[in-house]
Order: sequence, then C-alpha cells, then structure tokens
Amino acid sequence: MMYMNDCIKATIQLMETDNSKLTERTYNVAGMSFTPKQVYESIKHYIPNFDITYEPDFRQNIAKTWPYSLDDSLARKDWNWKPDFDLENMTIDMLETLSQSYNIPFKK
Repeated sequence: MMYMNDCIKATIQLMETDNSKLTERTYNVAGMSFTPKQVYESIKHYIPNFDITYEPDFRQNIAKTWPYSLDDSLARKDWNWKPDFDLENMTIDMLETLSQSYNIPFKK
C-alpha cells in the first residue's frame, strides 16, 4: 500500500531529480503493508467506539496476484526516496481530514 500523499511526493521527487542521477527509466516505490485488522486496530486506538465489518470480494483475487513487496532500493539510492507515512501516520492524517468534513470526533 501507499498513501496518496507519498505517491504524489514520489512523483514530484522523481520529476525534480537531475537526470544524471537516474540510473533507470522505471522505478518501484514502496509504502507500507497492513491487514484490514491492523487498520481497524489503528483507528480504534483513536476512536474507541469504532466498529467495522468487512468481507473480501472479487478484488481479493486480484490482490492475491500482486507481489508481497516491491524493491525500491534504486529509488532510495538514486533520488533519496523515502515514504513519510506508516500506518499510524496515515490513520492520523485520514482521521484529521475526515473529522473536518464529517464531524467525526477525533483527538490525537
């Protein structure tokens, strides 16, 4: 997974990097990995009465074909790529944004 903010950051960093530093024409960039249960627990930490139910659907079969991880070592080496968001930071950012738009009670 990659939080959209990190995706945008990676795109801008790549576009702004001097071509002489780039050793590849295509780069992998990686973010984080988590399960639905971990997302639930992360949200529940900040919103104790949060509850969720979920069931895998047809997209689970698509996700099973994806690699478990991506090697982004060349992006890290060539243009100093590093994600800003882990699960906790993503949860905080999403809850802050949602609390403003949907009046969700949230305190860091």
